[in-house]
This record gives sequence, structure tokens and C-alpha cells, in this order.
Amino acid sequence: MNHPATVLKRPIAASNRPALPDPGATWLSQLDELALQQALLDRVEAAWSLCVEVHPDLPRPRVWCDLRGKCAGQAHYGRGGLRFNPVLYRENRHAYLVEVVPHEMAHWLVHHLSDGHRARPHGREWRAVMEQLFGLYPRVTHAFDTGRASPAPYRYVCHCREHAFTARRHSLARRGRGYRCRHCAQTLVYQPFVDP
Repeated sequence: MNHPATVLKRPIAASNRPALPDPGATWLSQLDELALQQALLDRVEAAWSLCVEVHPDLPRPRVWCDLRGKCAGQAHYGRGGLRFNPVLYRENRHAYLVEVVPHEMAHWLVHHLSDGHRARPHGREWRAVMEQLFGLYPRVTHAFDTGRASPAPYRYVCHCREHAFTARRHSLARRGRGYRCRHCAQTLVYQPFVDP
């Protein structure tokens, strides 16, 4: 049975504190890779359990740590679960568990409500889940440093600046796809880094 989005319109707690317990930054900083993976799975399970209170038929999402680039997380309905960026998680453990997991679980819940597939990704339904169910400010984007998660090691130049390309964009350029600078409109030219 699909529940309508109005099921979420319950009063916000007076304290407006996060509904999930704080994972503890010190404890998280001491975890090895395997324990860190388990902490993520436990947090997803806790968030899912909270969502099941308002939508008992909500399917349990599968979890993957295979997301790359600048995106911290993704609710992937076709695959039936949630994807997370392991590099950003490793570097931002506490904020990741506190903010990113509920963010993606809110998408998962909204999608499974009746007419949820029509809801805007960060629309009022999603915001209601973040505020009223998870007790969090509905932040749309993260502020994590994505330098190591999204390396762009290929240098292209124009008249006014350098541009960093990812391996995929570099491959497309090498196969003939043209790129222009948005500022000077000159075609970008590959210029490999030269070791001193």
C-alpha cells in the first residue's frame, strides 16, 4: 500500500534535534576500512527503520559504495538502493553519516510514496521528510572538498586559463569532441604536464 505524502505532515519536535543518534566524530576517526563500511550500513539501517515508522511498506534499499566524482550519494531507483561515494565518506565521516545518509534515505522514502515519482528531487515532500522525520535542515548540496574524489589530471589550455579534464572528458576530446572555453570561446588544447 502506498502512503500519500500527507502522512509526513506531523508536527516538528519542539527541540528540532536530529532524530538519529550522533555517531561520534572521535569514534568514527578511529575506525578501519571494514568498520567504517559497517558504520555506514548501520546508519542506513537506522534511517530506514525510522522511515518505516511512517511508511511500513517501504522496501529496504540495497547499499553500494561505488559512486565516484563530486556527488556524495545517490538514491538509485533502477538498481533498488542507495549509492555512496567512498572517498568523500572516508574524508568526511561524521558529516556524511549525519547528513548524507538521511538525505538519500529521504529521496528513497519520497520516491516510494504514492505519486512520489512525480515529486521534485528536492521539493516540498523531500524537505518535509528532512525536517519533520529526520529533524535536519534540508540542505540540497554538500560542502565537502572533492579534490581527491574527483581528480581531473588532464590539463587543457586556452588564451585565458587552464582547464582540468577528467579521464572521461579527456578520452572524448582525444576521439575528436571539441571543447571551448566559456570565457574566451577559444578551443581547448591538451597540454600534458611536463616533469621538471
